[in-house]
Amino acid sequence: MAKGYWIAHVTVTDPSRYPEYQAANAAAFKKYGARFIVRGGESQVVEGSFKQRHVVIEFDSYEQALACYRSPEYAAALKIRKDIADGDLVIVKGPE
Repeated sequence: MAKGYWIAHVTVTDPSRYPEYQAANAAAFKKYGARFIVRGGESQVVEGSFKQRHVVIEFDSYEQALACYRSPEYAAALKIRKDIADGDLVIVKGPE
């Protein structure tokens, strides 16, 4: 079964509330078995546009990755994120 990945590029507009978002998303990530592959860190844009923060999260399956995003647990966190950050998120099915 192919793994699933969240790939996010985010600019945090209210850093003082970012810990609130992290606390809120923890329940969904735990429930759906999320594993952080990339979480911030030093980066260098070599092509395209820039966002401040880059995150890659791995799930056991593409279906789990989608279910996590659509879950009521993540919905609460998403409301916070939309207030404090501007970002792009894609959910990708990994290779078989």
